Amino acid sequence: MTVRRTLPQRTRSLIGAWCFADHYGPDDVAESGGMDVAPHPHTGLQTVSWLFSGEIEHRDSLGSHAFVRPGELNLMTGGHGIAHSEVSTPSATVLHGVQLWVALPDAHRDAPRDFQHHEPRPVHLPGASLRVFLGALAGSTSPVRTFTPLLGAEILLDPGADLSLPVDPAFEHGLLVDTGTVRFADTPLKPAELAYTEPGRTHLALTNESNTAPARTILLGGPPFGEEIVMWWNFIGRSHGDIVRARQEWMEGLGGPRFGEVEGYDGDPLPAPELPSVPLKPRGRGR
Repeated sequence: MTVRRTLPQRTRSLIGAWCFADHYGPDDVAESGGMDVAPHPHTGLQTVSWLFSGEIEHRDSLGSHAFVRPGELNLMTGGHGIAHSEVSTPSATVLHGVQLWVALPDAHRDAPRDFQHHEPRPVHLPGASLRVFLGALAGSTSPVRTFTPLLGAEILLDPGADLSLPVDPAFEHGLLVDTGTVRFADTPLKPAELAYTEPGRTHLALTNESNTAPARTILLGGPPFGEEIVMWWNFIGRSHGDIVRARQEWMEGLGGPRFGEVEGYDGDPLPAPELPSVPLKPRGRGR
């Protein structure tokens, strides 16, 4: 599959508590083979799955069995440890979406496993519509629980549309363009580009620069995280030692009491890669 790692980047590791954004597709499943990610672990984070097209079957060691569909949010809390699998379904002909991670603050990074599903209703504005899957925007509030204030929304812009959105000035924001050419805070963005704005803005201005085609974007936001994290493979900790312990506990039986087992997946769990030969260094907001 075509996957673009838009966060973290060399110049920025976090936007609020958002620490990871993979933007993938659109890919014809008949050519790519689709998605088949065997059971694998997570610690210290929440995963956010959001699709533009296709369908993915989710199973986890909490016992959750759910489907990711366009316009529907699946949020899984790894906390102390969870395992899950992701497999595209036979009905998925084109896979296209984003996979996002949220770093848990130190006080909650060992939170118990959890899974939440939400179908946000569209909000229609002049020249645009949006779905707020986390936080609050344009009068719409998501009921999904998070451990820090967050904003996550899909925004569709009509051809040539201008949109000004009131936002929390305590938040920093990032805008990922999926389709179209969008001007965001006076900066033109092409598909797969991610723009960042610092806290202090009370409004965000978006313009679809095409007069003939709609544009689609993902808006992320939150107050600056204020903590350094160590992120490696599917683990988030605060030190190299945290990662070493998580890897060891996953490899001892590829599951075990910390992560549990995923029932219903036809295949073996994923082994962890080898750790690098040098200690992993913490990263903060801007690096």
